[in-house]
Amino acid sequence: MASPAPLIAAREGVGPALQKLLGEDLIEHIFAVGEDSITVRREAVAGVMVMLRDELDYQQLMEIAGVDYPERAERFEVVYHLLSVTKNHRLRVRVSTDETTPVPSIVPVWPVAGWLEREVFDMYGVLFAGNPDLRRILTDYGFQGHPQRKDFPLTGYTELRYSEEDKRVVYEPVKLAQDFRNFDFLSPWEGADYVLPGDEKAGGTGEAPGKGAPSPMTAQQVKVADDKAAKKAPAPTPKTTEKPEQTGAGAKANVKAAKTSRDGAKAPTAAKAKTPATKKAEKAPAKPKAPAKPRKPKTGGDA
Repeated sequence: MASPAPLIAAREGVGPALQKLLGEDLIEHIFAVGEDSITVRREAVAGVMVMLRDELDYQQLMEIAGVDYPERAERFEVVYHLLSVTKNHRLRVRVSTDETTPVPSIVPVWPVAGWLEREVFDMYGVLFAGNPDLRRILTDYGFQGHPQRKDFPLTGYTELRYSEEDKRVVYEPVKLAQDFRNFDFLSPWEGADYVLPGDEKAGGTGEAPGKGAPSPMTAQQVKVADDKAAKKAPAPTPKTTEKPEQTGAGAKANVKAAKTSRDGAKAPTAAKAKTPATKKAEKAPAKPKAPAKPRKPKTGGDA
């Protein structure tokens, strides 16, 4: 599979050329995903850079990076990225060191290495012998430690905030609430062994605390529960009144509703409402029909 990085043309014969040029200073040469990486002796890195620049045409120093491997005796790697403009080729150069052994500076070879070495020193604590201004460049004044070391805590040691009392920015030791230091990776849906916040009320009467959220039902259990609910007969619709006198308006209204009318007759069935025009038409007398007029015979023609 090709590397997703920008395409760099392969340089034929670069391996034998590196071996011939560097000799014993070359510890390892690796070609992977279309890129060449070499590991050289720490003491010879400055001379190696001069030869790579002058003999193999790697004119530019693009980057210096640090890597931390705490399990190694020499835990740090300093990685130099070189570019040959004329050959359109990149080369990665590695050296290893520890907390106390300095790496020779390559500022005399590429002056731009001054700031790049300061970044590696600031982030990892790697020392560079011969750097004219080896001091921190990214962290604040008085910062202690090196943030990109694997053993450096993610929360750091100090924090800054604006103090309304002092009217300035103050530095304080990091203080986190205990809630933010405990990380519970147990899903609450599976039920916790301890009482979750708010579940202490789940005991009901208080004789026993809640045990956390219950475990979810399986698909089979859900199907069985749905089948049982479907088999049950629907609940009867409750009636608001059982007798005519139960009006639902209170005892006084019930007493009046229980009384019969004066003549004891039942209330007539409500008739269909008629419009005023219909009522008027029913009351009006029917008009007699006028006698039909005799037809006149046709004149003219053969008649």
